[in-house]
Amino acid sequence: MHKIHPEDNRAFGSANLAVEIAKFTGFLTGMQFLTWFVGIATLIAGVFAIGNILLITVKERTQEIGIRRALGATPIEIKRQIILESVFLTTVAGMLGIIFGGLVLFLIDLAFGQGPDPTLLNPTVNIPIILIAFTTLVILGTLIGLIPAYMATIVKPIEALRDE
Repeated sequence: MHKIHPEDNRAFGSANLAVEIAKFTGFLTGMQFLTWFVGIATLIAGVFAIGNILLITVKERTQEIGIRRALGATPIEIKRQIILESVFLTTVAGMLGIIFGGLVLFLIDLAFGQGPDPTLLNPTVNIPIILIAFTTLVILGTLIGLIPAYMATIVKPIEALRDE
């Protein structure tokens, strides 16, 4: 009827839109997994950085801790001070991260979300995800603060006062 040889495979073609949508959905799922992985790795790296900062702080403040212990500070008070510093650092870091992330999304919206053909229309992050990330950061920061807090409590007052 169309004057095409019956064995010609290139004569008529068809496309299955469901297959193409499945490929695109798989790509988006992979990108979402990659985003979660990078986000969690960033949180863990931040927590380790805060732990290292606190360990260095405890090492540098050995004399101060020794004087406080010699004047009657209990190990619990020393631990409380170090853990409070850890909570403070993680809270400030988390809030700065939220602020800078919001500014980046705002700038992306200004650059690519305007005009007749917007590429990225209103890029956002869900508030529950922000709150979960912030809470996770503070909790992990508090837990990592226990290591330097323990290191500060095992310092003997006499040895700390000798140390320079």
